[in-house]
Parts: sequence; C-alpha cells; structure tokens
Amino acid sequence: MNASNMRQSARWIVATAIVGLAVAAASFVVVSPGQGVVITRLGKPVRVLVTAGGALKWPAPIEATTDIDLRLRTTSSGLQDVGTRDGLRVLVQAYVVWRVPQDADAIERYLRAVQNQPDIAASQLRSLMASSLEITASSFDLAQLVNTDPDKVRLAAFEERLKTLVGQQARAVYGVDVEQAGIERLTLSTEALQATIERMKAERDTASAQRSAEGQREAAQVVSEAERDARIAIAGAKAEASSIEADAQVKSATVYQQAYTSDPALYTLLRSFDTLDATITPSTRLVLRTDAAPFRLLVDGPVPRAAAPAKARP
Repeated sequence: MNASNMRQSARWIVATAIVGLAVAAASFVVVSPGQGVVITRLGKPVRVLVTAGGALKWPAPIEATTDIDLRLRTTSSGLQDVGTRDGLRVLVQAYVVWRVPQDADAIERYLRAVQNQPDIAASQLRSLMASSLEITASSFDLAQLVNTDPDKVRLAAFEERLKTLVGQQARAVYGVDVEQAGIERLTLSTEALQATIERMKAERDTASAQRSAEGQREAAQVVSEAERDARIAIAGAKAEASSIEADAQVKSATVYQQAYTSDPALYTLLRSFDTLDATITPSTRLVLRTDAAPFRLLVDGPVPRAAAPAKARP
C-alpha cells in the first residue's frame, strides 16, 4: 500500500470516527434536575424523561428532544371584582404557585396545550383564576374575609377552596399542578366600602342601644332595690322609734307616779312651773286672775305638807 492510499484510509477512518462521535452525541440525552425531556419521533411524543441522568435516542431527524421546565412558577390574577354571598362586591387579587409535574401524561398534556410556552400557561391560569375567584367568593360572606374579629375570618378556607378549583381545571386541561393559592390583595369597591361602613354603623348603633337598655334596666333595678331597702329601713326605724317612745312614756308615767306618790304638793307645784315655762316666753304678756290655776301659786305659795299622823302611844 503506497503512501497515498494510506493517507486516504486515514482520512476515512478519521471521518468515520467524527461521524460516529457526532451520531453518538446526537443520540445521547442529558436530563438535568428540575427538567423534563420529551423525545418526539417525527413530531409525535414517544418518551418522557423526568429522572436526572443520561439516556439514548435515535439521532435527528428521526427523534428530537424538547426540554420542559419543571420548576415552580408564580402567577398573579390581578384585581378581580367579585361578589360575596351576602351580595357585596369586593376586589381580590390572588396568586397561584404552579409547576409541570414529573408525570409523563401531564407533561404530554402540557406540551400539547401550550406548546411548552410558560407565558401561555400563565395566561390561561389567570383566566381560570378569574372564574374560580367568582365561584369561591360566592361561598363566603364579606365578614368572613374582612373582620376585626380574627376568629370570624376564614381566609384560609377561601384560599383552600380557590386552590382546589384552579388545581382541578389546570391539571385536567393544561397538565400543570397548583401547589399553592393565596390572597395577595383584598380591598373594597366604593359601593361595597360605603355599604360596609353603613352596616358597621348599624351594628354599632344596635350594640349601643342594647347596652343602653341593659344599663337602664340595671339602673332601674338598683333604684327599685334601694327604694325597697329604704322603705324597709324607715319602717324598721319608725317601729323602733315607736317602741322606744312607748317605753319612754311608760317610764315617764312611772316616774311621774312615783313623784306624785312621794309628794303630791311638790309634784303639783313643779308641773305648774313646767306649764308656765311651756306657755310663757320673754315676750309674752298675760293678764290673768291671780287666784286661777296655775297662777294662784304666785299669791298663795306652796301648799303646806299635811302634818304626819301622830304615832300611837303605848
């Protein structure tokens, strides 16, 4: 074999090696973490690879690969005007956290529905969120979404209901899973705000009237009990005073009786003086007969005490 043939053979070997390496490289597929790979044959999906590592396929143009991003994404609905169960309007902005799951059927559905375009998927999810927000809000009263009492707020139940509605449709139609749904912003429209203020005012007025009525009732009860206690106390005091007065009169009569028994003349004189003292004041002028009682004492003087009976001699 001459040198020319040897060089030609070497070229063929190198070319064959290069072609072989190119074919091998085109036949080898690398799946990265957080990524899925769809292998299509003549445009039709035949295999879905979701496990990180390497795999083999037929080289192009027989088989081609499409990379699918399996990482988490977030999408916001923007402010949506929705109606609550009690007929009020509220503006709600929600968000969802979604991803393409590591499931071959879901990945194929996602690829067919949005052609592996996350922006299209996000736009479709926003449409689903708008309708789901309307349905979810119709199951809750406004007081369950906005309230000063934390025990009455049911935002967690609202978000769970929203996640369920959006997630079911998103998986069935677009092949994506909704991992989380939440309220990003919640505010009231002008009409709803005015209605809420009026309702809160009515509630406060009702509570105020109820408390005023309770206060008046308790005050009336206190006054009634106080008047009853006062009447009982006065009646008891009057009874005790009557008893004391009766006892005093009895004692006074006893004293008068004892005084009269011991010296009738002195008793008559002192009682006459008492009568004069009670009827005559420093500014009183009287013109009376001096021989009339009790002024006879002023002329006659005290009546002499009757002589004691003589003791019998033995």
